[in-house]
Amino acid sequence: MSVVVDASLVLAWLQEEPGADEAEPLLMEGIIGAANWSEILQKTRQHGAPAGLVARLLASFGLRVVDVTAEDAERAADLWRIGTALSLADRLCLALGLRLGLAVATADSAWADVADGPQVMLVR
Repeated sequence: MSVVVDASLVLAWLQEEPGADEAEPLLMEGIIGAANWSEILQKTRQHGAPAGLVARLLASFGLRVVDVTAEDAERAADLWRIGTALSLADRLCLALGLRLGLAVATADSAWADVADGPQVMLVR
């Protein structure tokens, strides 16, 4: 089963944080948007890890990077609310889930109360 994964889920797995065990099977055949992929690579570099090696590791799991579309951008804007804890990358991930008709998996508990979005799977 394919699922859209958020950067927080991938980072939880990479850093062996709580939720890592639940995150690992979701990486198999998972889908991630280019905005979230950029976030992972930036955090990888920030922590001194070779981004190319991390990218190859994640690709070996079957994790597939897909483009952000204009439709995703419009839906992400529609998901914005005053006072929301959701970043633009978070909302783009949710929009991708809506576009593809797939659940979205995250390690970010702020997603528990998302209205008008896809099914959200929390790993912690």
